[in-house]
Amino acid sequence: MVLFVVLGAGVLHAAWNAMTKAIENRFFALALIGLAETLAGGIALATTGLPARAAIGFVCGSAVIHVVYAVGLINCYRLGAFNQTYPIARGTSPLVVAVGAWWLADEHLGAVAWTGIVILAAGLMSLALSSGKLTRAELPAIGAAVATGLTIAAYTLVDGLGVRRSGDPYAYAALLFLLQGPVFPVAFLLRRGPVPHGELPLVGRGLLAGTIAVLAYSLVLWAQTRAPLAEVAALRETSVIAAALIGAFFFRERFGGRRVAAAVLVAAGILLIAT
Repeated sequence: MVLFVVLGAGVLHAAWNAMTKAIENRFFALALIGLAETLAGGIALATTGLPARAAIGFVCGSAVIHVVYAVGLINCYRLGAFNQTYPIARGTSPLVVAVGAWWLADEHLGAVAWTGIVILAAGLMSLALSSGKLTRAELPAIGAAVATGLTIAAYTLVDGLGVRRSGDPYAYAALLFLLQGPVFPVAFLLRRGPVPHGELPLVGRGLLAGTIAVLAYSLVLWAQTRAPLAEVAALRETSVIAAALIGAFFFRERFGGRRVAAAVLVAAGILLIAT
């Protein structure tokens, strides 16, 4: 059951990321996603109550990392193509999580999983060179994607350790969303003021993206209480395939044989890590 839940969460994650990229004013998109997170977190926390005290520090740390991640994510989409930056950002994380989980949670991977790490790394290099050669123009987007991947690994490890101490993954998720959610709505209002009339039609789309984000990550937190962190992180990142297809069909981004092969290679490595 964990397998299918995490795979589903990966598809949902690719979907809300694509919806965010589709909103041209990405600061406004983050504000709407944050508003959805705040509402969902507040409603859920009223039902679940607070998680165990041992998890509170982890929740607070994760909320800060998630804010940094969101800024990095939007920067990726500003600098590069969705079906290049998304796979690199998401594919970087399992490499770091596998090492971090071994060190922090005493979770060990077998030979097959480490083979998957090597294959995944090769796939990431292929994605970076998907245009045939690495150009100077691509460097900022690739650098931003790798940096974003490191923040993904950081919050994955913090949340994996924290949710196991929480006593209730839903209470942990609720507090996390309630803490991180208000940051961008408040920042948007302070910086931009009221929502411009031309952006009002985007409100529903942004709130839907936020709702999907809440659901996707809540499923991941639940899975982290039932499976090794490296396995959950790896399975979740199979979303790179969904992202590649979304980038091609909805954003009309060039698919190309090199990028197809690289995305498949990344997915194959991720699946081996989870074996």
